Amino acid sequence: MNKKPFDPSTDGAKTDFKTVMSYGDYLNIDTVLDQQNCITDAHDEMLFIVQHQTSELWLKQILHEMLAARTALETGNMPNMLKMLSRVSRIFEQLNNQWDVLRTMTPADYTHFRDALGPSSGFQSYQYRMVEFILGNRNPAMLKPHAHVPEVEKMLQLELSRTSFYDEVIKFLFNTLDGTTKDMPAPQLDTPHEARPAVQERWKIVYQDVESHWNLYELAEKLVDLEDYFRRWRFNHVTTVERVIGFKRGTGGTSGVKYLRKMLDVELFPELWHLRGEL
Repeated sequence: MNKKPFDPSTDGAKTDFKTVMSYGDYLNIDTVLDQQNCITDAHDEMLFIVQHQTSELWLKQILHEMLAARTALETGNMPNMLKMLSRVSRIFEQLNNQWDVLRTMTPADYTHFRDALGPSSGFQSYQYRMVEFILGNRNPAMLKPHAHVPEVEKMLQLELSRTSFYDEVIKFLFNTLDGTTKDMPAPQLDTPHEARPAVQERWKIVYQDVESHWNLYELAEKLVDLEDYFRRWRFNHVTTVERVIGFKRGTGGTSGVKYLRKMLDVELFPELWHLRGEL
């Protein structure tokens, strides 16, 4: 017996959007979907563009969360800050899963359009650079690729002029344990974070008496969780690049895989990793 196709309007669903906002209107879908502009006829170029554009959207959300998390920490709103850190970890998990899709592109597929990229490269992502700067991997030399866009360079310089999220965490750590920041090492404004004995000693106190310092312990583990996912993302980047282009130089001029492997050694929250050997 043939059934009449279901009409969602009979269940209350609105189907006339001539005068009201629709899904596409709210999300500006037409504008978003009009930005995947391939410049070759290579089939896999669409995948390459979508992969990187969606990554930039997720980086935008990470920045949204991390900037708010720093404000929450500064104002003592711990529950919201911890929630935001958890969300950032989940976003990096999502970004990790994206590499599985890109890895379906073979070296032969990529060769069809690689030359059309010119010197453009993910190395030049200012949102990624901003994420690194906020978390604490701060290298002023990384401003150079953005000098041609003054407003972007200014934004990145402004971030280098203020304390990173992790240095705000360290301030909170000393204030909570010592009741003062007078013995706290100076913030590392324009240099990558390095492990500092006084900071590691404070974290060791937390881990040796978790029950007495539960808030700090929970915060520490959220940071380790975040960096764990971040490291996996970097590692998946390296293996994907090696799988697709081997040890060729990157389109942006870097040594490619060799450069990316160096980035695997970067530690965002070094004391939290180093103290584990002492416990």
